[in-house]
Amino acid sequence: MIYGIGTDICDVRRIRSSLERHGDRFARKILSDAEFATWQARSARWPERGLRYLATRFSAKEAFSKAVGLGMRMPMTWRSCEVGKLASGKPVIVLHGELKDWCAARGLSAQVSVTDETDYAASFVVVEQKEART
Repeated sequence: MIYGIGTDICDVRRIRSSLERHGDRFARKILSDAEFATWQARSARWPERGLRYLATRFSAKEAFSKAVGLGMRMPMTWRSCEVGKLASGKPVIVLHGELKDWCAARGLSAQVSVTDETDYAASFVVVEQKEART
């Protein structure tokens, strides 16, 4: 059963501006440790690709927070929601800490789709809830 849906569109130029003002501190706030390492590697090799990576993660986490109905309040935090990928390249939501426990207690799982273009990154999340068996 669908528990919630969320969508978000992010202006990549806004993310660029935040990075210029706050540097790596901004990325550290948004990204998990694994995401931060990927962002650093991409940014070093292709700065624009690194920027869009950060924007898609920002967008996906916003969309997830909307789908679960929490917004950006506990137990939802930027770093407790990670956007990973399978070997096939399919993006997946990986949860940590209290957020993982909160979702598990409610039988929630998420599907995510992300996309980006020059100026925008967008994400769509569907959160499903396991139906109780009677």
